[in-house]
Amino acid sequence: QSQLVESGGGLVQPGGSLRLSCAASGFTLANYAIGWFRQAPGKEREGVSCISSTGGSTNYVDSVKGRFTISRDNVKNTVYLQMNLLKPEDTAVYYCAKRRRGVCNSGVDYWGKGTLVTVSS
Repeated sequence: QSQLVESGGGLVQPGGSLRLSCAASGFTLANYAIGWFRQAPGKEREGVSCISSTGGSTNYVDSVKGRFTISRDNVKNTVYLQMNLLKPEDTAVYYCAKRRRGVCNSGVDYWGKGTLVTVSS
């Protein structure tokens, strides 16, 4: 069965960097767009970024543009989120999600369990 597992979260100081990974199993990652979402304490889930199946198209929420970069390695069946210049407001549980097609405007059908990112001094 399709499965997504996030890793790479942890505690980092403001201005620091972290790279999250989303490893897929049970399906061929190269056929699907993958999105990153986050949910901060007391707030609703927010879409952060998405990458198309080929990596040819990406998008980002305005608050992370210029700081976060999404990428994929279809050979390793893994999607990454490089997070730089982290701010306390980036603190959240980060989830990756498989979309139903190769484009980022398609719906989500599988979610990972999340990895916690805490940005604090």
